Amino acid sequence: MFEDLTEKEQALYQMIRKNPYISQQELAELLGLSRPSIANMISGLTKKGYIVGRAYVLRESEQIVCIGGANVDRKFYMKEKSQLGTSNPVKSTQSVGGVARNIAENLGRLGMDAVLITACGEDSDWKLIKDSSSLYMNLDHVTTMPGMTTGSYSAVLDLSGDLIIALADMEVYDSISVDILLRNDALLSRAKCMVADLNCPKETLQFLCHFAKTHHRPLVLIPVSSPKMSHLPDDLSGVSWLITNLDETENFFGCKIKSKEEWEQALVNWLALGIENVVITNGKQGAMIGNKEEGMFHVPSIKTEEIADVTGAGDAFSSAVIYKWLEGNRLLEIAQAGSVNASKTLQSNYTVRQDLTANQLQQDLEELT
Repeated sequence: MFEDLTEKEQALYQMIRKNPYISQQELAELLGLSRPSIANMISGLTKKGYIVGRAYVLRESEQIVCIGGANVDRKFYMKEKSQLGTSNPVKSTQSVGGVARNIAENLGRLGMDAVLITACGEDSDWKLIKDSSSLYMNLDHVTTMPGMTTGSYSAVLDLSGDLIIALADMEVYDSISVDILLRNDALLSRAKCMVADLNCPKETLQFLCHFAKTHHRPLVLIPVSSPKMSHLPDDLSGVSWLITNLDETENFFGCKIKSKEEWEQALVNWLALGIENVVITNGKQGAMIGNKEEGMFHVPSIKTEEIADVTGAGDAFSSAVIYKWLEGNRLLEIAQAGSVNASKTLQSNYTVRQDLTANQLQQDLEELT
């Protein structure tokens, strides 16, 4: 949607979207520009069709509603080989994360109208998330839970950037209840697509599956980890996409997948549960993607020479898959976009790569081919 807008124009659009009656002087102060510059930008947005009159009536777009985790990521990088039972010297960083939030930011950077539904604490961690996320997604539907802390994820990475151990404080997500979804039923019923991660309680996800079927809305489910597979709804018929990995798949079916043939069979087993499209990723071995119409494809991973950080690569893959699917691409192109975005994110120190745009992703794909 925003491919023809500059970053400043996108920021201006989002501010007007939140407050259609905001003055040009207020906008100028918020963006650090002169009032005439704001007037010129508004004129440009009007000519491009994003604003259609006073008070800045916005062209409506279908929204992608992301439901699930939004937390603070704390990463600790080992300076030496790790040793248990003693103090280890590290370098630490802090950033915002969470599967649903990461996907919303990726999609927002790709120019899509993303909305986040989550639960948070009334604390400094949420302020950090809000300040970092508000430019890329609508946060008006976030629920603050008194007495609870915002979710956090702390990861320890070895000298190669691989994960040693992660600690997840995600109790607040148990509060993403059916009642919260019901309070947002108008938003959900108009959604272009709903994306939910398995941080949500099983009851909430089961309601969401039923809602998607009865309202004919696309639904994408994103597992978070193998233990969270227990949150997967009992009835998966009508789910548009499941984007999972090999470990999560093994956990769900209670088996070990040791060959490409078993990998393919696992995808067939997922499809047999009524899911329309399935991806099973397997790290450096690539991804298996399929549906009943186009069949199955194995897409090799992209060799990444220098890995800065593994956190966020899976969410980058999922986001590009969703984006290219909504753009009407076929399975092979969809999976290739996921692989490219994941590879570029692996090379970034950020959970969501900072150079991501729709044009940049297309250039990345063209370089691949």
